[in-house]
Amino acid sequence: MTWIETIIIAIVEGLTEFLPVSSTGHMIITQNLLGIPQGDPFVHAFTFIIQFGAILSVVCLYWKRFFQFDNTPAPAGSSLFQRLKHKFYFYWLLIVGVLPAVIIGLLAKKSGLLDWLLDSVEVVAVMLVAGGVFMLFCDRLFNKGTDANRLNEKRAFRIGLYQCISVIPGVSRSMATIVGGMTQGLTRKRAAEFSFFLAVPTMAGATLLDLLDLLKEDAAWATSHNITMLVLGCVVAFFVALLAMKWFVAFLTKYGFKAFGIYRIVVGGIIILLLLTGHSLSMVD
Repeated sequence: MTWIETIIIAIVEGLTEFLPVSSTGHMIITQNLLGIPQGDPFVHAFTFIIQFGAILSVVCLYWKRFFQFDNTPAPAGSSLFQRLKHKFYFYWLLIVGVLPAVIIGLLAKKSGLLDWLLDSVEVVAVMLVAGGVFMLFCDRLFNKGTDANRLNEKRAFRIGLYQCISVIPGVSRSMATIVGGMTQGLTRKRAAEFSFFLAVPTMAGATLLDLLDLLKEDAAWATSHNITMLVLGCVVAFFVALLAMKWFVAFLTKYGFKAFGIYRIVVGGIIILLLLTGHSLSMVD
């Protein structure tokens, strides 16, 4: 990968990570447009690792809420575990929410299914269209949340189950978790914010797994150029995501999902049409 390719992909990642349009799907499409060879272990790892760079923008933008502790006294007679859970309840909810993705993600990775999905632009295109059609109606179906509904363990776990669907490129982790939150009675804004928070441990785990896999592979990938590209990609994705995230919360709260649904249908439809007519997505052929 060149410097220009890295910067382009990182910008795409930063712009799309928190939008319900699938950042992974858009990176796969972008890699195909740029003619970057698919199936390379470093390219797969790069796709996940720079997502973590974007996710760190959540910690930066919401740092007061991300580093929150409940300093009120725990109920009398509470065990040590109960007292710890009371104090660190926010983090406990993140642990409960991320558990389903850990299990499903590991199974998908060990089976080779995840690598196969990451190489399939056809899957991305179909899921963009399918998800787009769903998003045209999801506001009408699930927009019944109120600020009175508080996040609890049961709701966090169910949102985590929705997040598992996003193992399929083109689904969008953001869309899956926000819709999951709305089905649990959360407002669009509350659901979006928990989606951001849940992304931190999810992508931290995915990044760690990919780094470990890369280290197990032939160390030939660990050139100074590739390491520089990883760092550059993370930094660019971080700053672009900061801007995109603030805009997205305001837009979603006011207008909902419909515009994103139309965008997904148009992009996915164009890709499907190109593939069916035998055209390559690469712009460098």
